[in-house]
Amino acid sequence: MRDLFDKIYKDKGPLGKWADQAEGYFVFPKLEGPISNRMKFQGREVITWSINDYLGLANKEEVRKVDADAALAYGSAYPMGARMMSGHTDLHEQLQDELAQFVDKEAAYLLNFGYQGMVSTIDALVSKDDIIVYDVDAHACIIDGVRLHQGKRYTYRHNDIESIDKNLMRATKMAEKTGGGILLISEGVFGMRGEQGRLKEIVALKEKYNFRLFVDDAHGFGTLGKTGAGTGEEQGIQDQIDVYFATFAKSMASTGAFIAADQEIIDFLKYNLRSQMFAKSLQMQLVVGALKRLDMLRTMPELKAKLWDNVNALQNGLRERGFDLGTTQSCVTPVYLKGSIPEAMALVKDLRENYGIFCSIVVYPVIPKGLILLRLIPTASHTMEDIKETLHAFSAIRERLESGVYKRMSAAVAAAMGE
Repeated sequence: MRDLFDKIYKDKGPLGKWADQAEGYFVFPKLEGPISNRMKFQGREVITWSINDYLGLANKEEVRKVDADAALAYGSAYPMGARMMSGHTDLHEQLQDELAQFVDKEAAYLLNFGYQGMVSTIDALVSKDDIIVYDVDAHACIIDGVRLHQGKRYTYRHNDIESIDKNLMRATKMAEKTGGGILLISEGVFGMRGEQGRLKEIVALKEKYNFRLFVDDAHGFGTLGKTGAGTGEEQGIQDQIDVYFATFAKSMASTGAFIAADQEIIDFLKYNLRSQMFAKSLQMQLVVGALKRLDMLRTMPELKAKLWDNVNALQNGLRERGFDLGTTQSCVTPVYLKGSIPEAMALVKDLRENYGIFCSIVVYPVIPKGLILLRLIPTASHTMEDIKETLHAFSAIRERLESGVYKRMSAAVAAAMGE
């Protein structure tokens, strides 16, 4: 019998194996200073394109004051205990009611964390006889929730309606055998590619198949739709989303999440969500802060307007310069380049050290070999000067990439990696 830890000593995992070369710079970097369009990285000021503070709320004086006042009034412990036992308050109920109204659903329920809440909601919605159908490019929290499912699950090709149709047909045949139902899960906005889920076309399939739709709208909530109510509002099918999920970690610049649906569905979930039944209630400082942030989402449309001014300026500027942004239909701005992992590391170091641009880097195994994805997240805090500097920098680094500069620079890194 082998030692349980043998596999850990021998295989650090697809990302962990690069730790010696990457940690502290490319992964687990430390951004310092107030959350804003410009922060400090290793002592240098950089334009930050990796902060999901879409509406620029994180460092607004009125938001920070509400957070501070709530911390002073309640501390960080109140309320103590799970909500079913001793952690329930009027303010939790008020936030739920206001969230439900904002996203046009009968009821809502607070979740302590988006990731944890998504996993637990999937677990609560399905039993072993039910079938899950979900996008192959779904976020990790969806994948982990599906992993808990003891019944059948089918993946469909990313945003492919023909594949969705085919897998709903398979799921229907299986459900007829098991006596179960079908849950289809899509993201409202896919956070890596920036594409909207094809929700309007998915709900049209309800005329052909009997299924329920669960949408993870982490990146759509606050950024899409006339009022900011998300991707369902943007596509005109919010009423056809059976269970709606969004997180506070993006547009709300905070911690927590919520689910919204018909009252009877929420009543069921709040008594069956294990991650909420057996975990401490969302602390009051976060609840009070979320109420303030939600009020700003509702009453300050200029925040979303400024965000989209910046999104359009950045994305149009990149496209005019011939950059490949894929098929993004959201604020998420992916820039696809061709190159190896060592070239990607040299490129990103050049961006940060010499151009003062900090953005996320994504390489194999998250995307196919030979591709480099630089993901930019525009926010309402960015300025046109930030965008101008970034466009100049991206033109410069592409030229250096294509002329082989990064390939030469990365030779030592490649040797160390065994590339």
